[in-house]
Amino acid sequence: METATLQKVVSLNDIQKFLEPKKLALAGASRNPKKFGGTVLKELIEKGFEVFPVNPNATEIQGQKCYPSVADLPEDVTHLLVVTPKNETAPVAEEAVKKGMKMIWIQQMSDTSEAINTINDAGITLITKKCILMFAGPVEGPHKFHRFFVKLFGRYPKMG
Repeated sequence: METATLQKVVSLNDIQKFLEPKKLALAGASRNPKKFGGTVLKELIEKGFEVFPVNPNATEIQGQKCYPSVADLPEDVTHLLVVTPKNETAPVAEEAVKKGMKMIWIQQMSDTSEAINTINDAGITLITKKCILMFAGPVEGPHKFHRFFVKLFGRYPKMG
């Protein structure tokens, strides 16, 4: 069984720092708009983010140039959102560390102990166990509803 090293609690400050440049790479971007990797790409673009999709099987997704790997991203892209299937997350994490990413967000349900350990060992700020669509504003629809309940039950990240 995998064991993860102790990870610091994700603060609202970390989340805001990740989102602030409104520029990020998206590993696990999907050509299928009904899959999460397609939905999150569309929503982030609609919210004004400059998104750099990463998918080894596509050259363009939703009108955006697609990169075959994290290693192929432009140098000025320093934040990475990972929405890959779990079996692809650890190799993406290793590539992100080698690339020198400054911040990494592994979407809930994509995280693995191996990926978390790789990123933590590199000293890179990591956000996990959170849905980016609950924080990337404006937050609407089911994500706004979900955020309300997370706040209500005291599980919303704190400043710090």
